[in-house]
This record gives sequence, structure tokens and C-alpha cells, in this order.
Amino acid sequence: MNEIVASPQRLIAQAREVLRIEAEAVARLAERVGEPFARACALILACPGRVVVSGMGKSGHVARKTAATLASTGTPAFFVHPAEASHGDLGMVTRDDVFIAMSNSGTTEELLTIVPIVKRQGAKLVAVTGNPDSALARLADVHLDAGVEREACPLNLAPTASTTAALALGDALAVALLDARGFGPMDFARSHPGGALGRRLLTRVADVMRTGAALPQVPTGSRLVDAILEITRKRMGMTAVVGPDGRMAGIFTDGDLRRLLEQGREVQGLPVDEVMTRSPRTIGSQALAAEAVRLMEEHRVSQLLVVDDDRLVGALGIHDLLAARVV
Repeated sequence: MNEIVASPQRLIAQAREVLRIEAEAVARLAERVGEPFARACALILACPGRVVVSGMGKSGHVARKTAATLASTGTPAFFVHPAEASHGDLGMVTRDDVFIAMSNSGTTEELLTIVPIVKRQGAKLVAVTGNPDSALARLADVHLDAGVEREACPLNLAPTASTTAALALGDALAVALLDARGFGPMDFARSHPGGALGRRLLTRVADVMRTGAALPQVPTGSRLVDAILEITRKRMGMTAVVGPDGRMAGIFTDGDLRRLLEQGREVQGLPVDEVMTRSPRTIGSQALAAEAVRLMEEHRVSQLLVVDDDRLVGALGIHDLLAARVV
């Protein structure tokens, strides 16, 4: 076994060289993107079926990631392993699909076995290779050149710069298609409902607000002490004050109570109408919960009354938003 040479300086120098080579490979790839790329995008945009992405080995990992990125950005896509495809999985591919074959050499035997059948079925073929003269490139309806001058591996053997270039080209396809489809943040959120972006963009105030018995409220004309008891019971740091017709009349908060006590006011016989805030911050039930967060931060409040058509329908506190993981 060779002696391990691993001084910090050597490790850092090697890492910087790898990053430099791979960055240059992607930069040169950008210069080569042209009409074939536009034709590949046009094929996919016109595709009535799905995009099927395939590759072996390291190219297979890139193909799998490309399929996932396409699927999450508005282009229905999935990965098929070429070896499994020749043993039955090729039935997943139809004449309405676009088949993207990824192979740095362009001579991957497993792909070359199934590609003629894919084309015979009528599916369009996009090849992503590092060799424009390869068999796979010649069979393709569109060939995208992802070639690199050399790998970042000092032996020029391990797929490194080539896989980075292919990965970047796959991302370029996905983003160009995203833009062409007008795919926006709400579309992205719908395909990522479990993520932070999905929660911010899909969660409505109505989904997290307090209603019914959990909603702190007292009628107009109530004694202030009754309002204080309601604040204590519902543990939101405030209570809404509601008119007999259900319309929101105002809000009284624990902050208002502290200010009254600092002024030396006698609270025992005081009506809540006299000391409530008559124009509190409100939000509609169908507003995004993220908008409630913005309002709370902008106005430095920790609660909002939820009002539809001037009628109180709920209340929202910062802790409700935290519990829903919107914040």
C-alpha cells in the first residue's frame, strides 16, 4: 500500500485544484450551450407524456438527480435504470415520452441496448454525452455536448468534472423549462408541501387561527375585570371585544392592562369599551400565514384578530405560527 501523504497544505491545494477544474468545466459548458439546447427544450415542452431520464454508474446518479429536479420544477419526469429497463422496466416508456440518456462516453452498453427500442416506440431521444461522435450521440434526435477537457481526478480517471458538467446541464434544462412554463413560487410550494417553502406559501390563516371556545372574546359593555379573566382563561395575552351583531369592536391586551396600572387607574368598575383599542391590527382568514408573520413583525405585535367582512372569525398569535412551523 502506498504511503499516505496528507499534510494540510497538500489537502487544501488539492481541493482548490479540483474546484478550479470543475468550475472551468462548467464555464466552458456555458459557452457551448446553443441551438441544440433550445431544440431539446422544445421537444420536452411539446411532450404529451413524461420525461424519462436514464444513465449507468455515476451518470446514473446524475440522471436520477436530473429527473428529480425536473419533476419538482414543473416537468413530469422519472428515472429508469437502463439495466432494469432491458428486463421489463422499458414498459414504463411510451411513444409520448422524451427519453434523456446520459453517458459521458456515449458508449454505455446498457443504454445502447435499449435506445433503439425507445426510438422504435416513437419516443424522442435527447443524449447528454461528452463525445459528439459517439454511437449514442448519433442515435439522438438532439445531442447535448457535456464534454470536459479533463477530469478533476489527478489520474484523469474518476468521473468528477464530467459529472459536475452533466449535473449543471441537467439543472440548466430544468430551470429553462421552469421559466418557459411560467412555473412560480406557488407551483413550487405545491410540489414541496412538506418543506419550509410549502408551509410558508400554502398555509392560510384559517388553517392555524383559534376559533370557537379557544377564541378570546367579550361583548361590548363588559366590565374590564371580565375582559381580564377572559385573557387569563384563553392565554393569548388579549381578548377581542365584539358587538351584538358579531362585528369586531376592538381589542384589549395585557399590555393595555399594564399601562392602565402604571397610570394608577382603578380597573374594578371600568368598562372595557372605555379602554380598548378600537382599530386593532387585523387580517383575513384566507390570507397567507406568512403575511400574518410579516404584519406582526412590521407592527411589533404578537397577536392579530382575524376578521372577514368586519366580523370576528378567529384570532392568531405568534405561538400558533411557531407551532405550525410557518415562522
